[in-house]
Amino acid sequence: MVLPVLSALAEPTRLAAVRILWDGSEHCVCELMKRLGTSQSRMSRHMQVLRQAGLVVDRRDAQWVRFRIDPDLSPKVYAVV
Repeated sequence: MVLPVLSALAEPTRLAAVRILWDGSEHCVCELMKRLGTSQSRMSRHMQVLRQAGLVVDRRDAQWVRFRIDPDLSPKVYAVV
């Protein structure tokens, strides 16, 4: 369970995205793109990896997708992050 998390966080853009999301708020892909200087398609792929690793959850809001840290993150994973 920890290995997929570490693999996901090994990429600098994904780690930076998790740092932004760590404030507990929801952030849309457009905001993450702007703050991290990446394209929409790349940001979406990065967020898919984080979602598959169980680090983030998403919510569709009209045309936007908003992400936040998974509130059900296990204590073991939370400690690693």
